[in-house]
Amino acid sequence: MKKLIENKQLLIRRMGLITYDVLAVMASCALGILLRFDLSYAKMMSTAGGYMWQENIWRFLPVNIVLTIFIFNIFHLYSSLWTYAGIPEMTSTVSACLVTSMLQAAGMIFFHFTMPRSYYFQYASVLTALVLVSRFAYRLFRTFVQKRTESARNKNVMVIGAGEAGNSLIREMNTSKYIQKSVMCVIDDDRAKIGNYIHGVKVVGGREDILEAAAQYDIDEIIVAIPSAARQQLKEILDVCKETKCELKTLPGIYQLVNGEVSVSQLKKVDVVDLLGREPIQVDLNSIMAYVTEKVVLVTGGGGSIGSELCRQIATHHPKQLIILDIYENSAYDIQQELADKFPDLNLKVLIGSVRNTKRVNDIFKTYRPNIVYHAAAHKHVPLMEVSPNEAIKNNVMGTWKVAQAAVDNDVDKFVMISTDKAVNPTNVMGATKRICEMIVQSYNHRGKTEFVAVRFGNVLGSNGSVIPLFKKQIAEGGPVTVTDPRIIRYFMTIPEAVSLVLQAGAYAKGGEIFILDMGEPVKILDLARNLIRLSGYVPGEDIEIKFTGLRPGEKLYEEMLMKEEGMQDTPNKLIHIGKPIEFDEESFYKKLHALDNASRSERLDVHSWIGELVPTYKYTPGVYIPGETHTEFKDAAEAVEEDEKLRTYNFKDYHKPVDSDD
Repeated sequence: MKKLIENKQLLIRRMGLITYDVLAVMASCALGILLRFDLSYAKMMSTAGGYMWQENIWRFLPVNIVLTIFIFNIFHLYSSLWTYAGIPEMTSTVSACLVTSMLQAAGMIFFHFTMPRSYYFQYASVLTALVLVSRFAYRLFRTFVQKRTESARNKNVMVIGAGEAGNSLIREMNTSKYIQKSVMCVIDDDRAKIGNYIHGVKVVGGREDILEAAAQYDIDEIIVAIPSAARQQLKEILDVCKETKCELKTLPGIYQLVNGEVSVSQLKKVDVVDLLGREPIQVDLNSIMAYVTEKVVLVTGGGGSIGSELCRQIATHHPKQLIILDIYENSAYDIQQELADKFPDLNLKVLIGSVRNTKRVNDIFKTYRPNIVYHAAAHKHVPLMEVSPNEAIKNNVMGTWKVAQAAVDNDVDKFVMISTDKAVNPTNVMGATKRICEMIVQSYNHRGKTEFVAVRFGNVLGSNGSVIPLFKKQIAEGGPVTVTDPRIIRYFMTIPEAVSLVLQAGAYAKGGEIFILDMGEPVKILDLARNLIRLSGYVPGEDIEIKFTGLRPGEKLYEEMLMKEEGMQDTPNKLIHIGKPIEFDEESFYKKLHALDNASRSERLDVHSWIGELVPTYKYTPGVYIPGETHTEFKDAAEAVEEDEKLRTYNFKDYHKPVDSDD
């Protein structure tokens, strides 16, 4: 029924246009000859040929009307969307009128219908004017109404960029009924464009005029329409824009509009990654991912932020089978459904299980015989692991140990472990456990055919539990935005960058390396908070408060990527480096590791002393929060050794292998 009504409306609209055009032809004929005599009918009839000219016009009129409707239809004058009429529609209208006028002249001459020569030119002019009025009158009226009402209901917008992207943006915003915004001014650094107009909007100045123009035109929103701008150039512009109280958005590239990836109505909000001041690292994965093609690949923690993106990238390169192992069924289910939808031919197996369960891990390796393992399963939240250190040991350390042992036992080709910059000179349990994992990976590299490597990177923007989603949530709730310390700085990278590093590490791996990404300069968390508040259209300290909560247990002011002893060497990708492995006594290491395992399963609250024996660079704060207790000082390692000798001298059958357990 809806389609029937729409078709009926279309038919009525076209019939209305045809009726108007018939009347326009008749009026053009009459006015064409009357203009020859200064619009005086009496003067025309007093002329010798006046009566004959009138007769000739009416005799040829039926033919003229049929020709006009036929030509107009050819030029799509009855099927164009005149609501959005522009230069192309105007050109078609003028061309159609000229063609019909020439055909009228040719027909009247052919039938010997004599007319004054000026009549044909005057007819063409009048017809063109009348048809243009009919086609553009609605758009002119609609624009007029919008101008009268926009001040009451629209946001005032400043567009930065007077190029093709800015032109397209302004045109759609002026015509679309779905965008309730008024473009008040345009900013562009090209001095030749300043003072000119784009669709009636003036280019008022360069970037140095942004603050003044924002105040002058009462701007609510700034849209940066320079999709080709380098990130450094974009950062400089945004640094100026963020001083205003305006909400900031950026326009995607025109190629994305053409491909249908986005529409102009779907402007993306400026992400904080746009303010980091460096270009995202681009890796040509197609050139390095041949090593996963037709291989069985296992991703532990495959439902997490990094693990799920790894699975997406691996799925595009045709593995023989992709196995996802995760303890959290909801996240595993989500990535399973996504991959099944996007890659229907993918041989996918999603398994629920814990890397802490020795038998489960061994059964998976024996059943599926993976060629490549990406080990992303881990507890990663620093404050939570400070409260529950034994869980960090069981999951991160013992889980890695069990998966590494299973990899060696089943002749896996490559084993890539996800680590963190917090493993360098750690001050928290999470970082220390990751350092132990790196040592396990290093020592296991010469135990069989498996090539073991670790990948170390900083904070990942957009990952579960990262600082940016927290800040956005706090801003949405009206604040305050909580920052632990005004001096705290962190390295940042995006999820695609992190995954690119992991995948490239697998390609470069020779065994025993720790791969590190050059992430540029570290960023102040306080600056991120301030910028994100400004980007949301608020003033830090006025609209949204920033509250300093103090460093949490185990938290550093800054992170390091390398220990002094590790050094650094380059890879073919100059932004990816390799840390040199630090030698250690493996027999002593694994005996202490067994003691750590035993202590964690005994739920020791002072387990930090065992961690300190394994990681000499680990420095824990003297107090840590324990539910129901005040902060307490731990006994030093020497006292702990004496007290718990039984735990440390357990008679292990094979000291370098993990104990079978479900913990």
